[in-house]
Amino acid sequence: MPNGRTGMNGAAKAKDFKGTLKKLFKYLGTYKVSLIFVVIFAICSAVFSIIGPKISGQATTEIFNGLIGKVTGTTSGIDFSKVGAILLTLLSLYIISAIFQYLQAFIMSGVNQKVTFNLREQISHKMHKLPLSYFESKTTGEILSRVTNDVDTLSQSLDQSISQILTSVTTLIGVVVMMLTISPLMTLATLVIVPIALFMMSFIMKHSQKYFMNQQKYLGNINGTIEEAYSGHTVIKLFNGEEKTIEDFNKTNEKLYNSAWRAQFFSGMMHPIMNFIGNIGYVLISILGGYLVIKNKIEVGDILSFTQYIRNFMNPLAQIAQIGNMIQSMVASAERVFEFLEEKEEIPDVKKVTYDLDKMGNTVTFEDVKFGYNKNKIIINDFNAKMHKGQKIAIVGPTGAGKTTIVKLLMRFYDVNSGSIKIDGVDIRDMKRDDLRSLFGMVLQDTWLYSDTIKENIRYGNLNASDEAVYDAAIASHVDHFIRTMPEGYDMVLNEESDNVSAGQKQLLTIARVILKDPKILILDEATSSVDTRMEQLIQEAMDNLMEGRTSFVIAHRLSTIKNANLILVMKDGDIVEQGTHDELLKKKGFYAELYNSQFESITE
Repeated sequence: MPNGRTGMNGAAKAKDFKGTLKKLFKYLGTYKVSLIFVVIFAICSAVFSIIGPKISGQATTEIFNGLIGKVTGTTSGIDFSKVGAILLTLLSLYIISAIFQYLQAFIMSGVNQKVTFNLREQISHKMHKLPLSYFESKTTGEILSRVTNDVDTLSQSLDQSISQILTSVTTLIGVVVMMLTISPLMTLATLVIVPIALFMMSFIMKHSQKYFMNQQKYLGNINGTIEEAYSGHTVIKLFNGEEKTIEDFNKTNEKLYNSAWRAQFFSGMMHPIMNFIGNIGYVLISILGGYLVIKNKIEVGDILSFTQYIRNFMNPLAQIAQIGNMIQSMVASAERVFEFLEEKEEIPDVKKVTYDLDKMGNTVTFEDVKFGYNKNKIIINDFNAKMHKGQKIAIVGPTGAGKTTIVKLLMRFYDVNSGSIKIDGVDIRDMKRDDLRSLFGMVLQDTWLYSDTIKENIRYGNLNASDEAVYDAAIASHVDHFIRTMPEGYDMVLNEESDNVSAGQKQLLTIARVILKDPKILILDEATSSVDTRMEQLIQEAMDNLMEGRTSFVIAHRLSTIKNANLILVMKDGDIVEQGTHDELLKKKGFYAELYNSQFESITE
């Protein structure tokens, strides 16, 4: 999965920089009191720190004058009590500056973590309000990148950029003011090297950015290669594909290496070049400062103070240049997060209900249902059907006929374009989604288990169920024997991929989960596709018991499994072309008979 983070100078760019920045400031407005204190403490910290070099220069001047006086005999020597008082003042200034800096960092870290916490909480809530169409149109990696990488990037950039901007800008202004108080001429000489520094920083950033972007690109590619190799290692070994996999990895790794070392090289040049330019400034100031001392325009200690101010002047310049890219990265990540939070949500549930949920689940009616994932391409046309309690309804047809789509509409994962679906005469759009889905139990072809014990995975169907109820559900689904043969039985923990049990066993566990829920309406989407013939027969018996007295929808490709269905709906190109019992449809010798006979042609031959 590609990594969503960017390098220091490889920041992604926002599509709407100003608009996103306004949203971010508006979002931060909740913490304006804390941010005001951050600003105040940052300024105070910088101010006390900036005064320090001038005070230390006074100590140097005092020592110099004392030595000269001792040599010339005009004074008794260095006044150590005065020097000590100056140094004590200097120490106090730096301690106060450090305290303010600590308070600033403490408050900013708190604000940053609150922002991160709230964003993740909002994203979590948002995920449950988005329609299924959103998740089907986005890759898992893209969604995860917004939840993890983008929030992390925003958090890190926010914490660093605000503090550094405040400190750097305050330091730059304060340093210039302090240099002017010492010598306007020396200040002017210092400012001459600023354009050179800015030009060099711009040159380095411009040339390094493409390498940082390539570094992130190839880092994502190599992560994807490793993930594929890990998840498909069995197939790779089966087809002797190790050499090809290693070759692909080495090619991507080579590209990552070539871009990464160039990116780091250019990035590493920043400080040496800035130090070189700073050293040029030291030379200019030493020469000019010596001349001014001779002319009695400044004191000797002022030269020392000035060299310290030059160092304090160059560092914020480099920091501001880096902050520019950091802010770009921060805004780009914020834009992706805000885009997610502003995605169109599902149509809100009705506030008032006019039905008695406990008495529902007797009839399911489709009335003139039309639907298309794209409104310009309708795939289900004028679908009409009525199912009664206790009936087993099978939905069959070739791939792409619309079988699973019917179930998605029934569960209200999507809303119909026109027509209606009713349960006991109540349009499902007039029901709360939680109420609607509480009526259903669903076993899908693709199983879903999570990292926890087998017992808790089954109990997911009814979180309040007792252990005895869990065991009974496992017995009914013919999974109890397999569980008890495992090392820790029902307390065995499934791993994240649930690949420490077989595909058939996973399917049995999901069936046990539905049995535990004891729903009024069942949906089985090729529920026995992952088990062998013998186990399929056992599950079918369990399902027959479970379906007794309930409306059941069975989507099946193996038509031999739905012979005893009360009603078979035969779909083709989104329409019901035939309906009836198994025997009735065979006698018609239509599309169903064609499908059914095609599954046994090879056996007959």
